[in-house]
Amino acid sequence: MIKHKRALCGALTLAVAVGVVGGIQPGSVFAATAAKSTPAQSTNSADEARLREILHRLTTVDGGPGALVEVRNQHGRTALTSGVADVNSQTPVRGDSRFRIGSMTKPFVATVVLQLVGEHRVALDAPVERYLPGVVRGNDNDGREITVRQLLQHTSGLPDYLDHLNPQDVLKDPLAHHDTRDLVNIALTQPRTFKPGYGWSYSNTNYLLAGMLIEQVTGHPYGEEIRRRIIQQLGLHETSVPGDDTAIPGPHPRGYVRPGEDAPLMDLTAINPSIAGASGDMISSTGDLNQFLDALLRGRLLHPAQLKAMMKTQPTGDPDGRAYGLGLESRTLPCGGLYWGHGGDIFGYETVGGATIDGRQATVMVNLDPGGTDAQADDMEAAVQTALCAGRPAHSQ
Repeated sequence: MIKHKRALCGALTLAVAVGVVGGIQPGSVFAATAAKSTPAQSTNSADEARLREILHRLTTVDGGPGALVEVRNQHGRTALTSGVADVNSQTPVRGDSRFRIGSMTKPFVATVVLQLVGEHRVALDAPVERYLPGVVRGNDNDGREITVRQLLQHTSGLPDYLDHLNPQDVLKDPLAHHDTRDLVNIALTQPRTFKPGYGWSYSNTNYLLAGMLIEQVTGHPYGEEIRRRIIQQLGLHETSVPGDDTAIPGPHPRGYVRPGEDAPLMDLTAINPSIAGASGDMISSTGDLNQFLDALLRGRLLHPAQLKAMMKTQPTGDPDGRAYGLGLESRTLPCGGLYWGHGGDIFGYETVGGATIDGRQATVMVNLDPGGTDAQADDMEAAVQTALCAGRPAHSQ
């Protein structure tokens, strides 16, 4: 959902010869396939027609190879697909696909930190220095001035390490391991964006540090804590924290990037997700993400005080009024009220998910990282909003 600061896509504006799909131009093979629904219908025919239209646009006008959306509400669940999972074999997208979720990892990380707050092992307004002594030092960045809350809410003023990576270094060896401390240090060589607490700016560095904080407090890697506290607790069998594993387990679409407007697509399905770490390395499915968001908003993962803190938002400055809490974003629905969720993109994939407090969820995936263009992101958010407003007139409360 954060389209003005998209994880891991800015580097893809350079045409680097890695995994180019031979001779296939973006948009040349992307006729939408028939959408598929689960037996339990959660959308009526008009709502489903609108969703099909958006999915068709994602896989034709926007140039995505394939798209998938799953909708859940009190009536059941529906999965719709369009396009292809593999541009060479023309295999259709499966409704149970797994994929890299990029920055949708952040709500998982924030949830674990807030659980530690509820256990009185972390204080939200304590300085980062208390938990990571000596780590945040450099230029005018200082962990004694930055709080845990400011990390989770992107109000720390820390620069984003992704803005200072050499894209050719990343793409020429996508399977290389990247040490989290080294990535953090890239950011710390830069001046802070603003004084901590006096602005808002999306920075993936914040969540690398949050992952380090989890490990320091618990003695376990953040991925192990996510597995124990969330994945196993909710039975999210299609969700994983891969570490250095470059493969996606289970059925999944190939992941593509667009290195230039007229360049052939690049297949970057296999990458070492340590380049994203706790800011965006996880793998999941639309079904698991919907289940996670529902459990989170219903209070199954956090005590009321910590959930309230998570949902206390800071304006992001976007004209649409979106606001950011602690790893969770809010936005107004066209049918009234708010929905809560996050978005994420990483090499090969873009994901947007949202949920309402009354039990509606929707998550959409496209197997293309569009490299900073807005059309795909706009249509993905339109799909989530259309799904969440299914059966409701505009501006109803």
